[in-house]
Amino acid sequence: MADSTRRRLAVRLSLGIAALAAVCVVRAAVVSPPAFDPGPAPSLPAVDRDRVADDLAAAVAIPTISIPSGGEPAAFVALHALLRERFPRVHATLEVTPIHDHARLLRWRGRDPSARPIILTAHVDVVPVEPGTESSWTQPPFSGSRADGHVWGRGAMDDKLGVVGILTAVESLLAEGFTPSRDVWIGFGHDEEVGGAEGAIAIAAALEQRGVSAEFLLDEGGAIVSGTIPGIAAPIAFVGIAEKGHASLELTTEGEGGHSSMPPPDGAIDRLARALVRIEEHPMPASLRGPSEQMIDRLTSEQTFVAKLVLANRWMFGPVVRWILSRHPATNAIVRTTTAPTILEAGSADNVLAARARAVVNFRLLPGDTVASVEAHIVDVTEELGVTVRCAKKCWDPSPVSRTEGAAWDAVGRAILWTWPDAIVSPSLVVGATDARHYAAVADDIYRFLPLRMTDVDRKRLHGTDERIAIDDLHAAVRFYQALLVTTTGP
Repeated sequence: MADSTRRRLAVRLSLGIAALAAVCVVRAAVVSPPAFDPGPAPSLPAVDRDRVADDLAAAVAIPTISIPSGGEPAAFVALHALLRERFPRVHATLEVTPIHDHARLLRWRGRDPSARPIILTAHVDVVPVEPGTESSWTQPPFSGSRADGHVWGRGAMDDKLGVVGILTAVESLLAEGFTPSRDVWIGFGHDEEVGGAEGAIAIAAALEQRGVSAEFLLDEGGAIVSGTIPGIAAPIAFVGIAEKGHASLELTTEGEGGHSSMPPPDGAIDRLARALVRIEEHPMPASLRGPSEQMIDRLTSEQTFVAKLVLANRWMFGPVVRWILSRHPATNAIVRTTTAPTILEAGSADNVLAARARAVVNFRLLPGDTVASVEAHIVDVTEELGVTVRCAKKCWDPSPVSRTEGAAWDAVGRAILWTWPDAIVSPSLVVGATDARHYAAVADDIYRFLPLRMTDVDRKRLHGTDERIAIDDLHAAVRFYQALLVTTTGP
């Protein structure tokens, strides 16, 4: 090849690279946050910080552990008696329907019965305290102590905050003579921590029987977090617009058994072990789509320019972005269906070959995947090893994805920004399970957001040791619920 031809090719290549770089730079430079003005905050009733802290502390002191997890029915009876005492206007004005004894469905009738209602939900049950960790708590886990500006105890965050926050907001509006323009339904499940079979599922069925078709539903899920996204200093209000599915798949292998002195090369345990290794080596593919993609789109404008350059040009850097996100457990969970072996069983004696080996692998399904597609993937990966695959007991597909435009989404965003003006409101994917998934038939859009500031340390308190909430944060949560109610059901 002549030197002149080489020079022309080099010039063309350089120009092409320069043009490509220019396109990437321009795309990064024009990224901007969505234009959204929440407008002036509404006038809201005053909230007595000490009173709401006392109310939450009293609720936390009642150990409403989910009954299948060792809780006692009497605790739920006591809690509902407490709520009747502490929120008299709510219980005198709203229609209260017991559901399966310990759950509650409340109806606040609005002025226009033809207008589409809204639904607010929370749950009154809590997880147990891990045996042996009680002494590690700064305050006893069911003391409901008020100390150091916090309310301490199991349920202070998850989710008696939601219960007391909603009831306080409604009680305060009733005291001001407020009547909603449309119906407000409130659902309090009592078994969210164990799946919601008698709580949320039954509440949703009761709503469906009544012909309720809500504009939107708000449940727990996301929160206001700080320090989770490198390069973003502002707190981020993550509003879950969907949650992952769940599949606990049982893998079993069988062999002849016999004495361990003459082991075959492919015993039941051997094949199950190889199957688990193959599953770990062949995870479901990473994909930035749906709620996760919408979250990245929203947060790109808040990043440093270098990060913008990559994130705004995922058409080029998509594989790099997925690889980076896959490297950390928290971000890996938003880009793929995750794989977690959780149970292994085999053998009965140290000198006897197991005739059967069993494992349970838990998958959390990314929207777009299904239980059937995950099961098919596992069967394909392990087909040569004689593994039987079936759903162990808990399998459901990801939830529908709610909209991030329209009146309902804007109302949630306004209530957040009126309460926390420094926050960035972002859609997100909830990687755990909530009661919200059970309400898909009775609400157009479902948003998962608990009005609570959390740090990395606070997140460890959920279901862990030293669960607590700052009284200032509790006050802000009530203001959020007040603002949401006023802006969605006011004149």
